[in-house]
Order: sequence, then C-alpha cells, then structure tokens
Amino acid sequence: MKKCFVLVMGLGAVFAMTSCKSSESAYKKAYEKAKQQQVVAAEQEPVQVQPTTQVEVTPTVATTPTTTQTPVTPEVNTVQVQTESVTVVSGNGLKAYSVVCGSFSLKANAEGLQKTLANAGYSSQIAFNSEKNMYRVVASTFDDKAAAVQSRNTLRATYPDAWLLYAK
Repeated sequence: MKKCFVLVMGLGAVFAMTSCKSSESAYKKAYEKAKQQQVVAAEQEPVQVQPTTQVEVTPTVATTPTTTQTPVTPEVNTVQVQTESVTVVSGNGLKAYSVVCGSFSLKANAEGLQKTLANAGYSSQIAFNSEKNMYRVVASTFDDKAAAVQSRNTLRATYPDAWLLYAK
C-alpha cells in the first residue's frame, strides 16, 4: 500500500513538473510578431533625402501682388515625395504638395503638434491616411514643388524628419 502511494505521488510530481515548463514556442511567436511590426513600421517611414545646401529664408512684405516663378533647381527634381490619399481632419485644406512634420496613430498627439506649429506661426493642418491609419501633421502646403522643398528645408532645422506629401 505504501509502495502504491509513493508510486502515485512520484508520478504526480513528474506530471506537475512537466506541465509547469514554459512553452518556448509562445515566446517565439511573440518575438516574431514584434519583429514583423518593426518591419512594417520601417517600411511606412519615408526615405529621407538630406539637402545639399542650406537655404535661409527672410520674410518680405510686398505692397503690390506679384507673381514670381521659382526656378527649378536640380535638387528639386531629386527630392523624394510620398504620395498618399489623405482626408483633411483639421485645417483649411491641402494643396498639391505639403510639408509633413509629424505622423501619429493617435489624433490627440497630432493635435498637440498642430498647436505647437500654430504657435510658431504656421497654418498647420491634420490629414488622415485611412490606409495606414495615421494622422499626418502638415505645417505648410503649396501648389509648387520647389516652394514646398524650400519650406521643408527650413522646417528641418526644427523638425529633422520633415518630408513632402503629394495628396492624391
């Protein structure tokens, strides 16, 4: 009787020890999922092209309306522009080319940057990309690519990750 009791207790202990072992495959699955999310996030980030020259902008006041054509420099043609379908959530509306200073998955974070840009004198806007579920904070928007590149280069002093968006 004691032998059976000891044998049953021993088998119970063996089963208890083997059932408490952690499942390595569960950790592996979580690691692979996190790695995949990093890859997707890296693919969504725009490729940054560093400017070759510094551009200094000085504000001028015009008394009569003038139309000036910004000369197209070789740098303007090589600047990468990300094309997205976006919807304006907050602001006046987007023109063809926009300078994006931040991208957020939470609208509250985008609104915080929008207020910061508004305090700095920009007519900032928030545009939502439903495909990527991201809120884009636009500091300025232009019809002309050269003007947008110039604005982006100026904004990179404060926002080094600023990039150009072409709205579909």
